[in-house]
Amino acid sequence: MTGAPDTGSALAPDLLRAIDFVVFDFDGVFTDNLVYVFEDGREAVRCTRADGLGLARLREVGIGALVLSTETNPVVPARCRKLKVDCVAGCEDKAARLKEIVAARGLDLRRVAFVGNDINDSGCLAIVGLPIVVADAHPDVVRLARYRTRAPGGQGAVREVCDLFYAARR
Repeated sequence: MTGAPDTGSALAPDLLRAIDFVVFDFDGVFTDNLVYVFEDGREAVRCTRADGLGLARLREVGIGALVLSTETNPVVPARCRKLKVDCVAGCEDKAARLKEIVAARGLDLRRVAFVGNDINDSGCLAIVGLPIVVADAHPDVVRLARYRTRAPGGQGAVREVCDLFYAARR
């Protein structure tokens, strides 16, 4: 994709209704891409609670969701458990793993959305039917997106994406 991606509510409802599965990166999408490092080496991240309600709305309208992350920090699966969303963490080749997941679920990549923010998301953004980036995404991936959120990562971007799908399916 070339040019600037749509922002706001510019995505056609038909395109949103064609998506069956939404895959999210974690760091920089669920978080503001910052990490708190404690003296003992433990790390913590900041997320918004609004994402939980957004993900519940996705489930309500029959759209599956998954977090696919290269991060190995235990906070990723812990947060996903709380949000009741499937999680694959510590993934080195995200695009290859995404293809496996989609095939195992009997889905079509054209009916998958991927939400990312940085260059390690490029492969996934390039192969899905609806590539989405957060407002503060790295410039190298913005050009791959069909949609760019108004909200930055960790500050409502996940909820914004979920609400778009929810509104299109109601």
